[in-house]
Amino acid sequence: MATVKIPEKEYKRLARQARAFRLFAAHVFASVLRDPAEEVVEDFRATGKYAPKFLVDLEDGLRKSSFSSRRGLAATDAKRRGVAATAKRS
Repeated sequence: MATVKIPEKEYKRLARQARAFRLFAAHVFASVLRDPAEEVVEDFRATGKYAPKFLVDLEDGLRKSSFSSRRGLAATDAKRRGVAATAKRS
């Protein structure tokens, strides 16, 4: 890897921008998959624009995606079940 020299002021500006981008990207991608797979598929089905095979593949893909299993659907499904259980006890 080649070494590139830049002024410290420029380095700090780039580091600040990178940090802001990471925070922004984390927020955007975390908010994308907040609904359970079933609800996402139902929203697609309700439009009447998608073939049944596509909807099956969509749900399968949402459930298997590494993103949803790490951050999105799996965590949110569990969180919603906990919230629903808590609400019933109140």
